[in-house]
Amino acid sequence: MKVVLSKGMAIALFCFGLVTNPSAAQEKKPTIERKWWKEAVVYQIYPRSFKDTDGDGVGDLKGIIQKLDYIKSLGIDVVWLNPIYGSPNADNGYDISDYQSIMKEFGTMEDFDALLKGMHERGLKLVMDLVVNHSSDEHKWFQESRKSRDNPYRDYYHWWPAEKGKPAFRPGAFEADGSGWRYDKQTDSYYLHYFSYKQPDLNWENPKLRQEIYSMMNWWFQKGIDGFRMDVIPFIAKDTTFPVITQADLDKNYQGRWDVFMASGPHLHDYLKEMNKEVLSKYDVMALAEGAGMTLKSAHDFVDADRKELDMGYHFEGTNLGYIPGYFKKMNPNWSLIDFKKIYSDWDAVYDQKGWGTIYLGNHDQPRMTSRWGNDAPEFSAVSSKMLTTFLLSMKGTPYYYNGDEIGMVNPKFNKIEDYRDIETIAEYEKVKIAGGDLKQFIEDQKTGGARDNGRTPFQWDNSKNGGFSTAEPWLKVNDNHTVLNAVAQEKDPNSVLNYFRKMTKLRKMNPVLVYGKYTLLEKENPNVYAYTRELEGKKVLVLLNFSAKNAVANTGINLKNAKVLINNYATVSKKATLRPYEALVLELK
Repeated sequence: MKVVLSKGMAIALFCFGLVTNPSAAQEKKPTIERKWWKEAVVYQIYPRSFKDTDGDGVGDLKGIIQKLDYIKSLGIDVVWLNPIYGSPNADNGYDISDYQSIMKEFGTMEDFDALLKGMHERGLKLVMDLVVNHSSDEHKWFQESRKSRDNPYRDYYHWWPAEKGKPAFRPGAFEADGSGWRYDKQTDSYYLHYFSYKQPDLNWENPKLRQEIYSMMNWWFQKGIDGFRMDVIPFIAKDTTFPVITQADLDKNYQGRWDVFMASGPHLHDYLKEMNKEVLSKYDVMALAEGAGMTLKSAHDFVDADRKELDMGYHFEGTNLGYIPGYFKKMNPNWSLIDFKKIYSDWDAVYDQKGWGTIYLGNHDQPRMTSRWGNDAPEFSAVSSKMLTTFLLSMKGTPYYYNGDEIGMVNPKFNKIEDYRDIETIAEYEKVKIAGGDLKQFIEDQKTGGARDNGRTPFQWDNSKNGGFSTAEPWLKVNDNHTVLNAVAQEKDPNSVLNYFRKMTKLRKMNPVLVYGKYTLLEKENPNVYAYTRELEGKKVLVLLNFSAKNAVANTGINLKNAKVLINNYATVSKKATLRPYEALVLELK
């Protein structure tokens, strides 16, 4: 949408640096629509693993409060908290039994209010995790729903009477048998669960259920939160006839993928529009979709402003790169940078004219960023972590940065299944066991692959026992390398991964070209170097990233002689087309 600027608006843009002449801004009528959530750097906190203050081995809200000054020092703008609601913890809080309470392990509602107040006093915004595709089977709604077929809450969930035969297959991601249906003897029926049987899917086709959800969302916004990250929100709509779906059907209509099918339910966008009308449009907040099943073709259906649905979605194509089909998140370590560049360039192109994207390389469901996309060998760990930070904070789209990545935390590489706590990993181990597979190889695969606990080990604050996370035995083992890789040690080192992250967040804020500038990929066939430019209102920046453990040449054809180095991830500054291993270089072109 083109915006005609008043004189005051033009001057404001001039001060921000988006234009160089206020009067020219009025003449050019720029199309940039500024939003705080576009300009923000989002920092994701996994509360269970962040900081424990009461000695039970589990992180808590007071621990986050204790570290608010540290969080503010990072230069981030928004904190996204993984679920902190009442939960029996079958899936670490993603199975919610009470949407308007705080999990006892995390603290009280008074603690939450103090956290929100402390964040807002520091100019930080708080985004909560909204989990409404499913609830816990211990939620009062489900407890009532399973009592009888005529219970008033029966239609809050998806039930299939057994006398109709076994329902058509739907996948259950966290089940050893792979089934998304669970038989319940009490009413001789099956209920649907796309994830664990402890997470029954909510029936969004029931308007009463939707109003319950909207009421809950309004309650949180009235408390003052600043947005929601919406867990698997594309899955909420179902075809309640539950037809048989064959692989041929998936291949023909859904790119061969169950997630695309599940994200294509009837009335999905009717529900999101209704949510926007009933809730989101009433507040100055951000709404982010975890874009499970979202594709290049369907992305705009979620985030175009004129559709009045959501603001942003994050896709899975980048983080899925290198996973081997038929295996549980088994990764091919020789993934192609050319493919990597294509994915991120294609997604940038989707939002080139309208809509807004996101960028991330790790979260609570992924291996550590440095282990997955960089190199966690001691000689390369720090420099490759800095290189990846440069990528995240110099691309277009709102960057999402996972706690611990700012100090370069890496995968723990557990040696036995007993060290894992994640429901998904344990279920997949059982699948391999039932099939008579190689359990030793499975454990080896998880060290570098997709075991979710790779990203969930406790934050490494210092070199003391348990990394300063807790005085008790942590719920999940702390990485053994905490004695050398920790925040306290990095605070003292001006060249640390932590202090580089701070420099990079500052650089992004000082250069709107890194937020709104046009992205252009260079050298798309270079197997080792990711090179691109960002351009805005006459300012042009070149980003050079070596994704390899050897020297690599960037043949961009751009003369770097007069370029100004904005940031470099080596102790000695370089301005050369030959990049050192995992070197990152951001240059302002003259």
